[in-house]
Amino acid sequence: MRERFTRFMMGRYGTDEFSKFLLGAAVVLMVLNLFLRFGLLNTLVLVLLIYVYFRMFSRNVQKRYQENMKYLQIKGRITSFFQKEKRMAGDRKVNHIYKCPNCKQKIRVPRGKGKICITCPKCRTEFTKKS
Repeated sequence: MRERFTRFMMGRYGTDEFSKFLLGAAVVLMVLNLFLRFGLLNTLVLVLLIYVYFRMFSRNVQKRYQENMKYLQIKGRITSFFQKEKRMAGDRKVNHIYKCPNCKQKIRVPRGKGKICITCPKCRTEFTKKS
């Protein structure tokens, strides 16, 4: 039986990250529909599941690969944005971030040093701030 399935799947695309995401979205919508009882959600879940199976059994591997790459690029932009925000939030506990009044360059200064004179590394403007 396993050999028959393996032979059947030869030359077909199979699963990838985008298919897993679509399947997860379909499951979330199914659970949401248990509480909302909205007919359009049933249709949307059915369309998503059909599309997931269409992608899995597709023989147009190049097209499915391009769709997956586009999804991974979008996912990468979103996750990198949130990782950057998380890192900056953690950094705010240790440092102050000031903008240069002249060139608007962001400058990171350690907290708890009192009143200090800050020199902008970009335009060499000096200004005084409390850290």
